[in-house]
Amino acid sequence: MSDNRTEYWGSVATAWSRGHPQRLWRAHSDAENRALLGRWLPSRCGRILKTDAFDEAFGEGLVSVLSERADEVWMIDLSETVAAEARRRQALAHAAVADVRRLPFSSGSFSAVVSISTLDHLDSLADIEDALGEIHRVLEPGGCLVVTLDNPENPVVGLRNSLPWPWLHRFRLVPYYVGATLDRRDLARALDRVGFDVMGLDAIQHAPRALAVAGGRIVSSVGWGWAERGFLRAISGFERAGRWRSRFRTGYFVAARAVRR
Repeated sequence: MSDNRTEYWGSVATAWSRGHPQRLWRAHSDAENRALLGRWLPSRCGRILKTDAFDEAFGEGLVSVLSERADEVWMIDLSETVAAEARRRQALAHAAVADVRRLPFSSGSFSAVVSISTLDHLDSLADIEDALGEIHRVLEPGGCLVVTLDNPENPVVGLRNSLPWPWLHRFRLVPYYVGATLDRRDLARALDRVGFDVMGLDAIQHAPRALAVAGGRIVSSVGWGWAERGFLRAISGFERAGRWRSRFRTGYFVAARAVRR
C-alpha cells in the first residue's frame, strides 16, 4: 500500500462521492466522536488540527465541536478529492492535502491535534510512531492530542486483523484498507516514546459495527425519518457498555488523551 496510498484513497473518495453506503453508521460514529472530544478537548484552544477530513467530506463530521473550542480549525487528508469535498461542505475549517507523517506546518503551531482513526490506516507500527512524532512536533508544549485507533483487544477487530487484506477486500468485509494498530498499552508506550504524557485511555463505539452498518443500509433504503431516528436510538443503547469494566473488549476503538511534554 505504501507506494500508491494517494491513488488508492482518491479512488475510495471517488466511490464514496457517488453515494453514502454507511450514512446512518457515520451519523452514529460522528456523534460518539463528538462526545469524546467534548470530554477530552480543552474548552479553549488557539488552533486545532484534525489529521483527516473523511468524516467532514461524507458526514457531519467534527467541525462543529472543534470550531466551538478553537480560533482556527485545520484538516488534512491524503486525498485531494476528500479535502476538496470537506472544503465545500465545511465553511468553518481549512483543508489541506498532506500526509500525517510529513505535516506541512511549523513546529509548535497547534494547541491541539485530533486524530480519529487515521493512524490505523498506515502500513506499519513504525509508520504510526513516525506520525505520532510529527504530531508531537506541530503541537505547542502542553498541547493536547486526542487519538483513536482500531482496538485489537476487541475480538472482532482482532480476528479481522489476523486475516490477509486481499481476502478482506475481495469478500468486501471492510469498506477500505485497514493497516497496523496498537492496543491501549502499546499506544501508551508509543506516545511516551515520542514525548507525550498520557492523561487518559478509554474504549469507544461499542455497537456491533457490521450489524449496525447492514441494518443502517436497510433502514436508509426505506427512507422513513422516524425509522432512522429509532435506529440511531437503538444502536446508541450499546454505548452504555462504555461504562463497564469490560469496555476494552467491546469498544471498536481505543482512545488516548495525551499532552506534549
